[in-house]
Amino acid sequence: MADIDAKWPENASGKFYVDDQCIDCDLCRETAPDFFTRDEDGGYSYVHAQPSEQEGIDQCMEALEGCPVEAIGEDGDA
Repeated sequence: MADIDAKWPENASGKFYVDDQCIDCDLCRETAPDFFTRDEDGGYSYVHAQPSEQEGIDQCMEALEGCPVEAIGEDGDA
């Protein structure tokens, strides 16, 4: 389970975030490319935009559920 205290500072404020467990597998960026992006220098993903529509929320939840290391959280600042 993702740890809100270990989330990357680049995450956009809101419900979804990526923490420091990310292994840069690309799954979230492929599943929800409008919301996840890659930090090229650090080699990890983070949430660059929070979804506001149900379709985007569903994509982020699919990324969360598929994350192999559970680095995506949904209990961030709403």
